[in-house]
Amino acid sequence: MEVFRKIFRPVRFLLAVLPACFISCTSSSQYVSLSGYAQGGNYSVKINLDGVRKSAGALKLGIDSVLNLVDNSLSGYNDSSVLSAFNSGRRVTPDSIFIEMYSLSHKYFEMTGGAVDVSAGALFDRWGFGFTADSLPSGEEVAEIRKYIGMDRLQADLAGALDADGTLAASDIVIDGHPEHRPVLNFNAVAQGYSCDLVAAYLEREGVRDMLVDIGGEIICVGLNPGGVPWTIGVDRPVDGNNVSGADLKGILQAGPGKCGVVTSGNYRKFYVKDGRKYAHTIDPSTGYPVSHSLLSATVVAPTAAEADALATYCMVLGKEKAASYIDARNDIEGYLIYEDDKGVMRTWKSDGFRLIHD
Repeated sequence: MEVFRKIFRPVRFLLAVLPACFISCTSSSQYVSLSGYAQGGNYSVKINLDGVRKSAGALKLGIDSVLNLVDNSLSGYNDSSVLSAFNSGRRVTPDSIFIEMYSLSHKYFEMTGGAVDVSAGALFDRWGFGFTADSLPSGEEVAEIRKYIGMDRLQADLAGALDADGTLAASDIVIDGHPEHRPVLNFNAVAQGYSCDLVAAYLEREGVRDMLVDIGGEIICVGLNPGGVPWTIGVDRPVDGNNVSGADLKGILQAGPGKCGVVTSGNYRKFYVKDGRKYAHTIDPSTGYPVSHSLLSATVVAPTAAEADALATYCMVLGKEKAASYIDARNDIEGYLIYEDDKGVMRTWKSDGFRLIHD
């Protein structure tokens, strides 16, 4: 869901010419920007060092350590990760990150009525949006895969499935009587937002009170920016070919000073076209097929980046009308939807509390 870039032009310029990790001072002597590579893309963290005992360099080492722990636990592209071993059927010793991510994922499965389903990894793989290069499954294949996905066929708490030695295998958590159909997990709909939350929690423990954490476009922020006002975040225009975050913006929102996660999901970057038809990466587990509707992107502001990540995906599954109704029905989240009307004209909808300062 890499469709955000915070509005801070000096940092964006430096990222363009210096892709390696760096630490740079900003216009305020107490603010620094830390950046690096993580989870298949770049991360950027902007923090106020006022009152913080550690140096910027030490904090960056801590951030990199947190992200390395996440990679070794949850990455499906890391053959040595806990997730990769789990999905292959091997016994694993799940760490605290894996256990918490699984628990959150079960919570979001229930919250979204099964629309956000990390156990649908085999379905994502078969469509070519997971950890394989497959595409265009037959109807029979989709139907067969759908029989054995759903977090409701798995234990809600991994701790209850652990052996005495602290290990488990994928088949151990199946509760529907078919352990031979072991789950294949894919945390991509939540993991980057969750990573933002972990980094923010680490920085808060070190005394940071003003920050914006951006990992591949998923964001969590709290406090004020170097100008002494809440953070501003750009929402990209959701058109095919807009692959550079911040290059073509549809709107700018203001977030903070209270802590919040801000995530956009859209179908204009991860897709392929076969026989003249576009297949996007948002898959509805209830049908087994990529969604096809007028909603182009959904931006969600939620208490955590993990929840914003999950709910942005949920909105993309729902479509514009149902997503707007869902956001309006909750008093703890805000949303901004970009969609096409029946004439193909790009339109927007926002909830009352979504602070759009430029459209």
